Amino acid sequence: MATTNLNVRVDENLKKAADTLLNELGLNMSTAINIYLKQIVRENGIPFEIKLDKPNAETLQAMQDVREGKNLHGPFNSLSELMEDLNADD
Repeated sequence: MATTNLNVRVDENLKKAADTLLNELGLNMSTAINIYLKQIVRENGIPFEIKLDKPNAETLQAMQDVREGKNLHGPFNSLSELMEDLNADD
């Protein structure tokens, strides 16, 4: 199988930390990156969830509302009470 070179720029401290961990696992950087790329192909995408660490504006507002006790509904004692509240014109 023909191979090709892949040049990647990473933070020096990140590379050192990754090298140390990979050596403990008995792997080198090239093998680890090949495993990662094979997983990308196998999963047809990045093989782990990528998400923002912070909530969006709507979620932040909802969290603030809960802290302040605003815009809250319930508690409900039955499904019919919940549905009545959901269908009410505010």
